[in-house]
Amino acid sequence: MRPLLFSAGALATLLSLPALAQNPTPPAAAPTEPAPPAAPSGPPAAGAGAAQPHTDPVIARVDDRELHMSDVEQLARGLPEELRGMPSNVLFPLLVDQLVDREAMAIAARKEGLDKDPATQRQIRLAEETALQNALIQREVGPTVSEEAISARYKQEMAGKPGETQVHARHILVTSEDQANKIIADLKGGADFAAIAKKVSTDPGAQNGGDLGWFKKSDMVPEVAEAAFALKPGQVTDKPVHSRFGWHVIQVLEVKRDPPPTYAQARAQIRQEIVQEGVQKAIEKARAEVKIERFNPDGSPARATDTAEPPPASPEPPPPAGTR
Repeated sequence: MRPLLFSAGALATLLSLPALAQNPTPPAAAPTEPAPPAAPSGPPAAGAGAAQPHTDPVIARVDDRELHMSDVEQLARGLPEELRGMPSNVLFPLLVDQLVDREAMAIAARKEGLDKDPATQRQIRLAEETALQNALIQREVGPTVSEEAISARYKQEMAGKPGETQVHARHILVTSEDQANKIIADLKGGADFAAIAKKVSTDPGAQNGGDLGWFKKSDMVPEVAEAAFALKPGQVTDKPVHSRFGWHVIQVLEVKRDPPPTYAQARAQIRQEIVQEGVQKAIEKARAEVKIERFNPDGSPARATDTAEPPPASPEPPPPAGTR
């Protein structure tokens, strides 16, 4: 039995280009595209004749359907990274076999009339629309994802600018404001912060003396973050800080500012941002050029208030310590 490059369940995915709109990834036009496997060199197979070199040569025929080198290249782009490193003289015939198998099965399905099945036709239509969507996104977004564009954004937004500030803090979490006020008074009288945290704090990190570790302002619940970043090293909040978790007494231990990320560190993030922005612009442009009508599940026209899209929710920062 001929070995398969991938499981039957993954075959459909690997035989198609990635869907950028569902899960934006760098377009095929981007410079990091892996090189496809080269066709094996040597004389043409028997019966092939003295065919002249072609930019997209035929590499197989299944009945009257011709398979081209571009089909192999597209299939190679969808392969897992570990398979791309195979020697081309090994990988090329395996890829051709996969294409031949796919075409032979499609012919068999048509002979059985499966292409007339409504469910199959819906899948074909969806596949066609997805391919067109990806083609449009690659054409619109691909040229914008260049090394020059990534470098320019890095210089504009990150290079030479100070990094984010982080604080190392600890806290004591209790259920009432009165108890928090008493703790603050005890601390001012010389009580040990870690000892009180271990004894009374309801936070799971209490056994570590209430240590929250290092965090950026966006990493912490807003009330705790605002209070912590307003303190200097060694200071304790003068008043209890209230959040949905209870009442906090906070002490900042250290403050530091991160260095700005290097280009190598920031490149992938910036590239992803450019891709996502380009995809969103392409979607907005396409939607603006068509008439869109919406209907309820029962088929009745939907009111504008029913279809209005809510504003995107900001991700909620995690709670302190063990409740993060």
